[in-house]
Amino acid sequence: MSQAPSPSTNKPYGAARVLAVWNLARSSYYAAKKRQDKSQPPAQKRGPKRLCDEEVLVQIRQVLAESVFAAEGYRKVWARMRMKGIRVWKERILRLMREADLLSPNRRPAHRPANPHEGSIVPMEPNQVWGTDATATTTIEDGKVTIFAAIDHYSADCLGIHVVKKGHRFEALEPIRQAVRELFGAFTPGAATGIRLRHDHGSVYMSDDFQNEIKHLGMESSPSFVRQPEGNGCIERFFRTLKEQLLWVRDFRNMEELREALVAFRETYNEHWIVERLKYQTPNQARRTFSLALREAA
Repeated sequence: MSQAPSPSTNKPYGAARVLAVWNLARSSYYAAKKRQDKSQPPAQKRGPKRLCDEEVLVQIRQVLAESVFAAEGYRKVWARMRMKGIRVWKERILRLMREADLLSPNRRPAHRPANPHEGSIVPMEPNQVWGTDATATTTIEDGKVTIFAAIDHYSADCLGIHVVKKGHRFEALEPIRQAVRELFGAFTPGAATGIRLRHDHGSVYMSDDFQNEIKHLGMESSPSFVRQPEGNGCIERFFRTLKEQLLWVRDFRNMEELREALVAFRETYNEHWIVERLKYQTPNQARRTFSLALREAA
């Protein structure tokens, strides 16, 4: 009717005039007309477009393929996707990785007795507590060798790493020497005053030579509980990463080749390995963030 021409003016009456005569609301008319017009695109939800499961799974596989580490869990995949600007619910990533069999294999934890430890071994700033320990691996030519390492309990960065054929008390001091020289500039009496050194009750660490040298540096010995490895958990977690990412996935011809690989891994780990308790920062980022906050507070 609105398109019918008027006999007097020979112009269409128009929708507004016709609806006024019929006492109808124009909003109802246009809403009905819009529903009848099939060419109009369907209404969409406002806000950013939500990725479907297939698209999210493609992004997950891409993050896993680009990572320099193997078998990272869903939390780190979620963090790396956020760094790329892709925001997805963490539990959704867990579900998709479980359905696609992309989760790293793990053992169901066994029942443990009550833990005698109280408090935390993680301090509030760097260079308060260091941890050191040893692990073993094999090479083709040299056979079984020992790896010593030291780590900062706050930032989780590897401070020093050393590999030898026979792991005695003097070799156990080498990662500590590396850390003191790198962080304090020189290996001098009292250079590391105020640092507590966490270690187990191994003979190399409880020996007089080892204890006297860390005392010479101003460090305080902090042995963990006997048969309680969680008391030295920071260095134990680092060794797990070292084994999963390097020692268990590569064969080494001799100690020299292994030594070069350990030095390279230390640099890669400190610069790229993200840690959940550090709010998904790398060890180097955590140290830089703390130093910046300290300067701003001063």
